[in-house]
Amino acid sequence: QVQLVESGGGSVQAGGSLRLSCAASRYTYSSSNSMGWFRQAPGKEREGVAGIYIGGPSTYYADSVKGRFTISQDNAKNTVYLQMNSLKPEDTAMYYCAASSLRLTWNWYRPTMYNYWGQGTQVTVSS
Repeated sequence: QVQLVESGGGSVQAGGSLRLSCAASRYTYSSSNSMGWFRQAPGKEREGVAGIYIGGPSTYYADSVKGRFTISQDNAKNTVYLQMNSLKPEDTAMYYCAASSLRLTWNWYRPTMYNYWGQGTQVTVSS
């Protein structure tokens, strides 16, 4: 069964923190090599925020979140996390988790590289 379920979104003030979780079904996690977090604000395209290679330590970040966001994994729980610190109003968006059967490197940020998507969790940052 293919399943990705995000949680942890909410409303915070600028400078605050949130941790998003993406729980994958065993099938989805075991058949994936890469996972990523994307976000989409109203009227904007979906953009890659962070990516991770499940089999190793490789992580990737959009320039806009480097130094503030951290992607990590817990293989025992089939879960990927996105720790978001020093949040800004421009981080406001719907955040999506995605899984890919490919080992992604330079193209981790491309939505078309991912096979499976979650339903999203809303993050709202107020100034």
